[in-house]
Amino acid sequence: MREQISVTGMVLMAAPVGEYDRRLVILTRGRGKITAFARGVRRPGNQLMAAAAPFVFGKFLLYEGRDAYTLAGAEVENYFREIAGDMEAACYGSYFLEMADYYGRENIDATETLRLLYQSLRALLKPSVPNRLVKPVYELKLMEINGEYRELPLGRLNDSTLYAWQYVLAAPVESLYTFTLTDQVLGEFVRCVEQNKERFIDKTFHSLDILNAVMDNAT
Repeated sequence: MREQISVTGMVLMAAPVGEYDRRLVILTRGRGKITAFARGVRRPGNQLMAAAAPFVFGKFLLYEGRDAYTLAGAEVENYFREIAGDMEAACYGSYFLEMADYYGRENIDATETLRLLYQSLRALLKPSVPNRLVKPVYELKLMEINGEYRELPLGRLNDSTLYAWQYVLAAPVESLYTFTLTDQVLGEFVRCVEQNKERFIDKTFHSLDILNAVMDNAT
C-alpha cells in the first residue's frame, strides 16, 4: 500500500477532468508546485469537494504517483470564501494565484511565496488597504523573492516612491501591508512596478486581462 504524505499549501488551480474528477495545482512549502488529482470529488456529497478549489489553504494528504499525486484528504485552515464572494477581490486574487503559478517550480522551497500569497489575500479583505496598492506590493515582493528586480526603479521619482520600493524589498512578508500612499505616489509606484514586470516577465496573464476589464467597467 502506498504511503500517505502531508504537505502544507494552497490550491492555485482546479480544473474538471472527466465526469467526476478535478486536476489541482497546489503550491506547497517543501515540494514546490505539484499536480494532484481529486478522484470523484465532483460527486454530490463528496467530503473533499470544498477543499479541491482555488484559494484553499491547509494541509493536504496525498498519495505520490509517478507523474502526479492523488488527493486523499485535507485539513483546511482557510477557504478564503470572502474573496470568492467579492468580484473585485476575486479578480485580484485570481491574478495573484496565476502569478504564483508562473513562478512556481517543482521540488523547490516555496515557503516565502506561500506566506506572501496568504498575506496578500488577507490584505484584499482589509478595507484600510486599497486593492490598487496590494497588487504592486505583491508583484514587486514576488519578483524580489525570485530574484527578478532592480534595487531602485529608474527615473527621477518622489522620495516617498523610492522609500516604498525599498521598504517592500526589505520588509518581512507579515509587515508588507502596513502603509498607505498618496494617489500621486501610488501612481508612480505602480508605474515603476510595471516597468520592472516588463523587464523580467514575458508572459501575458489571462486573469490580469479580466481584472483590467472589470476595473475599467467600474470606473
